[in-house]
Amino acid sequence: MALDTKARLTQRLARMGFKQVIRMMRNNPEENLDRLLSIARNFARDPGHQEAIEVFSERVRGDDNAMRKIKMLFKDPHIAEKVFVNFVLNSTLLTAPRRKRNTEKGLRSPTTLQIDPTSACNLRCPGCWAGEYEQSDRIESDRFARLLEEMKEMDMYFVVLSGGEPFLYPYLLDLVNEHDDMYFMAYTNGTRIDEAMADSLAEAGNITPAFSLEGRREATDARRGEGVFDKVMEAMDRCAERGVPFGASLTATRENVKEIYSDEFISLLDDKGVSYMWVFHYIPIGREPDLDMMITPEQRLWMVHRTDELRKTYPIAIVDFWNDGHLIDGCIAGGRVYAHVTAAGDVEPCGFVHYSLDNINDVSLKDALNSPLFMGFAERQPFSDNLLAPCPFIDNPGALREIVEESGASETHSGAGDSLQGSAAEHLDQHSETWHNLSRPKSEEKARNFRRARERRGIAE
Repeated sequence: MALDTKARLTQRLARMGFKQVIRMMRNNPEENLDRLLSIARNFARDPGHQEAIEVFSERVRGDDNAMRKIKMLFKDPHIAEKVFVNFVLNSTLLTAPRRKRNTEKGLRSPTTLQIDPTSACNLRCPGCWAGEYEQSDRIESDRFARLLEEMKEMDMYFVVLSGGEPFLYPYLLDLVNEHDDMYFMAYTNGTRIDEAMADSLAEAGNITPAFSLEGRREATDARRGEGVFDKVMEAMDRCAERGVPFGASLTATRENVKEIYSDEFISLLDDKGVSYMWVFHYIPIGREPDLDMMITPEQRLWMVHRTDELRKTYPIAIVDFWNDGHLIDGCIAGGRVYAHVTAAGDVEPCGFVHYSLDNINDVSLKDALNSPLFMGFAERQPFSDNLLAPCPFIDNPGALREIVEESGASETHSGAGDSLQGSAAEHLDQHSETWHNLSRPKSEEKARNFRRARERRGIAE
């Protein structure tokens, strides 16, 4: 939707302020960080964003390691400007109030869209969540460009790229450069980021790769193929040399959870220059789902405690969607915060819920996000008052089965519904019940701590 005069002026003033301070940050980040945060505070209207700014300020103050990571971000002013103008301003601070008004009018208007440009991949990892989509699927470049325009009309400026391997999509950088007011994050296996691609990422400035790993060399190569770990390390070095911010994407399984949460591994990521870390719990969907790969309830509770320790120790933004329900008020899927578009164009409520009612080649994005399938999510969120159990798939599977049945949604690939029926469904039901009982005391403790912290910061619920 077109911005009114006041909104355009606000956006221009905010952009000018950020650009001016970013130039100053390169030479003296310690002295000018408060100025940068002050600008962010001035344009933050959402209480959650206000709180995030305060939490960040408290976290980095007097922390040499955190300041080291901040200095890396400002190595290239062009890239830093894209991070703050495109992501912090366009995608977050300035558009959040408008998206909230859209939602209040009954129109799902999430923060971001996860898009698979292509389902093709040069690896074949066991248990891949996307492994059963047709490998020949691809969104045509003109439809992709139109999809990005539809996003901006709905005040959405953050794009998550997945697949398949997004760097196999031949038009990827063309679209990133064409839509240089948006910010892109690409989940990648890292094998396609050579010197030339790293140069292109730095030149664009508005894209960050999130490298998939299973742990160190032995664990990563066992699942992804011999030599993949070393290729990822080399790709990380190329990005660090150019000042391109990057992260790590980790899937926690019963076998690797201790390793990916070890000081040895996290220290490696920190030394390489990783700025953020996504932790995904293995979900039994995709290529040959294996219930035995799922972490146990006891391991998951350990992860809750361990994440708190790591956040206090390392200057890496760690996000665990399944265990961070208190941070994000439950499940983010179903268009509440994000939705997923497959390479075939099917609009799914979540990357792990392979059901759809609509395809972007047949309907608009706005209509797809307001379908009965997505409304089924909206009516039930949060799925539990236990915010350590936010997920409709593994924590509240009965709710997901109801949504699929009531909406009449169809599988987006063969076998997508196997985990919702028969012995697999019985396993998930028992697994979720055990987790609810085990996690509830910790969940109530976290809720009390969050309320106290918000009261201390003077931030309203």
